[in-house]
Amino acid sequence: MLKLDKKAFIFGLMSVFLCGLGFSIIAPVVPFLVQPYISNPGDQAIVVTLLTSVYAICVFFAAPGLGALSDRYGRRPLLLVCLLGSAIGYFVFGIGGALWVLFAGRIIEGITGGSISTVFAYFADITPKEQRTKYFGWVSAVAGAGAAIGPALGGLLAKFGYSVPMYFGAIITLVNFIYGILYMPESLAKNNRLNKITLVRLNPFTQLINVLSIKNLKRLLVSAFLLWIPNGSLQAVFSQFTIDTFNWKPAVIGLMFSIMGIQDIISQGFIMPKLLKKRSDAQIAILGMASEMIGYSLIAASALFSFYPFFIIGMFIFGFGDSIFGPSFNGMVSKSADSSEQGRIQGGSQSIQSLARIIGPIIGGQIYVTLGHAAPAIMGVFLIAAAILVLF
Repeated sequence: MLKLDKKAFIFGLMSVFLCGLGFSIIAPVVPFLVQPYISNPGDQAIVVTLLTSVYAICVFFAAPGLGALSDRYGRRPLLLVCLLGSAIGYFVFGIGGALWVLFAGRIIEGITGGSISTVFAYFADITPKEQRTKYFGWVSAVAGAGAAIGPALGGLLAKFGYSVPMYFGAIITLVNFIYGILYMPESLAKNNRLNKITLVRLNPFTQLINVLSIKNLKRLLVSAFLLWIPNGSLQAVFSQFTIDTFNWKPAVIGLMFSIMGIQDIISQGFIMPKLLKKRSDAQIAILGMASEMIGYSLIAASALFSFYPFFIIGMFIFGFGDSIFGPSFNGMVSKSADSSEQGRIQGGSQSIQSLARIIGPIIGGQIYVTLGHAAPAIMGVFLIAAAILVLF
């Protein structure tokens, strides 16, 4: 039986924490960075959501290749390249100066953003299969800690300039890169690596078809796809929603993001271990999805009545659902393949998530502008109801 490599696990957790911090620190300021380049205020929400979609498009095309390359050459070199690319992407986004520069920053970051699939493959390598969902819960909790600190820090740093959080995110990611060069152990033994990579395996559409052909994965991935569409929409419009509906500033937006991150830690640290003793991965996933539906309903109500307490309560309930769905889903995915295939299935899973996060922000931005601020959340209620039916 595989024994947990504690040194590799600790490094992995530190890496996830810094990635969470670097990614979330920019969240409160994106609409404010876009604002100077938009002549029509009504277009701002669409541009913000397009920036999210461009990132997801790049992840979609890059993730399968990164996953396959990590199966062939090991996790370490791929993770290091991805970290360096993310640091460059943050820096370019912070420089700004024109709308195309902002998109260039997101493209650079997105091409290397498929690293999350390699991160999960890394943890799958070093953790015992029967305990993997528990350890993925720890990973989510640590990512939540980074996500809790990041937005509040980003909101505070924005007082010195809206680009400052971007530069800080670049520095944090660069620190992670340097730490990885010095201390990161390789997790994939040479005898478990692929002998060769075919061009077919680097094609994201082929990867999608292959991953969906795995019997145990098809329904799970289709269900998750339906859930990720509104999630991507909510993530893309969150800051713009709070600005337009409640007139919130970066510091308040960052604080709200941080509260969600703290709640994620609580859910992973105290609630998830108890659920794992009494419920299966699938049952926990269903509970998470139902919670997200309730959360979306309250978020929609907050827009209809311009009543921010509904929004805060809704985000708490949504956040709880999201925090328990993630590790249960990743646990089910990782258990469906052997060690030499972890990069492939995690890369394929990441591609499907990215596809949903391409579609979600585009649809969300359009219906947000045309149908009203409540529309993306209402879409979430209906799509998650469909996702639960698919998973059953």
